[in-house]
Order: sequence, then structure tokens, then C-alpha cells
Amino acid sequence: MTALYGERDGARIKGIYAHLDCLLTGVDRLQRAGVTGYTVMAPLPRHEIEEMVYNGRPSPVRWWTLTGAVTGMTFGFSLPALTHSQWPMINPGGKPVVALPPFAIIMFECTILFGALATFAGMIFHAGLGAAWFLDPAIQDPRVTDESFGIVFTNADHGDVERIKEILEGSGAVEVTTGKDTIYEVPNAS
Repeated sequence: MTALYGERDGARIKGIYAHLDCLLTGVDRLQRAGVTGYTVMAPLPRHEIEEMVYNGRPSPVRWWTLTGAVTGMTFGFSLPALTHSQWPMINPGGKPVVALPPFAIIMFECTILFGALATFAGMIFHAGLGAAWFLDPAIQDPRVTDESFGIVFTNADHGDVERIKEILEGSGAVEVTTGKDTIYEVPNAS
């Protein structure tokens, strides 16, 4: 892991917060100061954090859902239509070979299936769960999964370190660490 993160130009900075309000104050002050490039961590999903970080923009996962649903509907029509076109002898009573009413159920089910699978893939992609094995060790803090909130800079400009530390401390961070001190080691862990 050191080879992946040892050759970095920027500095690590981490602020740990005990309360959600202090975290939101910290994010607000960082945005007002024009500081970017941070990761916000929370023990549970909170819509306040999402609204603050995304500036009111909706989640991009909705486009994954739409793409999956349209693909599923197309697949749900194409599969039976091409099957019936290939074997037209399954045509009782002069009915049309390709008709929408009998295909509607298959189209609906494929729309739901592909939309759900695409939503799941989009959530994994945008939440960064696939990159969990490659996360910077500063982000892998077990305190944030239990009770605390955090803001982590993994590659901050060295000239901005003092300004960022002042913003984090001024917004109510109970702990602000830099450098190798940002990597939290569990006490008494073997």
C-alpha cells in the first residue's frame, strides 16, 4: 500500500467531527473558501450532507437507471419479436407475427430487471465501492463507521495546509491531523 500512496505530491489532512452540524459548517466554510478535493465521510447516509456536497444537484445514478430501463425495454421487445419473425409458423388465426400486447409483459419485466441492475451498478460506481481496495489509508478510519464524521484531503496543496487546518479547527473539528498522523490505528489491535 505504501507504493501506491507514497509517491504523492500533495499532503494529507483529516478532520474528525463529533456532530453533524459541525461537519456541515466545515463543508460550508471549505466551499466558501474555494477549497476542493476533499472526501466527506459519515457513519450513516444523511440528506443534508448530500445536498451540501452536490449543491442541490440530483444524483447521477438516475441516468444509469434510465439507460438500463430503455435497454431492458428494447431487449424485452427485440427478443420475442425476433423469435416470432424467425419462426412465423407460430401464427394462429392470421394474427400479426409481431404484436405489442403479447410482448408487453416481457417488455415490462425486462425494463424493471435491467433498470434495477443498472441502478445497482451506478450506485456501486458513484459510491466508489469498487475502489475500496485502493482507498487511501487516511480514508479507512473505523471511527467514521461508528460515531464520528470526517473530512479528508488525500492530495492537498502544501501551500493550503495551514489554511485548511484553520478552517477545519474553526468549524468544530475535535481532531485535525496531517501527514502520517492521518492514518488511524486501532488501539490494542493485533
